[in-house]
Amino acid sequence: MEQENQKKTSLKQITDDQGKLMSPILPDEVKNFLIDIDGTICDDIPNEEPERMITCAVYPDALEMINKWYDEGPCYHFFTSRTEEHRTITEEWLRVNNFKYHGLLMNKPRGGNYHWIDNHIVRATRFKGQFTDLVIKTKEIEVFK
Repeated sequence: MEQENQKKTSLKQITDDQGKLMSPILPDEVKNFLIDIDGTICDDIPNEEPERMITCAVYPDALEMINKWYDEGPCYHFFTSRTEEHRTITEEWLRVNNFKYHGLLMNKPRGGNYHWIDNHIVRATRFKGQFTDLVIKTKEIEVFK
């Protein structure tokens, strides 16, 4: 079950150059985070060992930082490679460990090396072992011609 205290964020309606309605977007000031679970907020547990999912260790800095950010206003969704059959155990683990979040998306492709193509702005931050406040850095990226 998703957090009962879901954030209510209104989407902005946008149109194309001909005035046709397009998919709505969040206001510019709202960040919309997708956060992995295994190996990012807790020990890395493979789908093949679901019995370990309910007891895996939380990374304390992840819990502290995510709940701090949640309280500051961004949208938080966990995006995991766990399958739909792991939803109940995953929601229970998030609840027991007091994670605040807005939604849970299952079935992220496994294996990493993601190249996300979207018509909306996508920002990616690679987790390297510790949650801290985010800082702005300039990096080289691939784009369409």
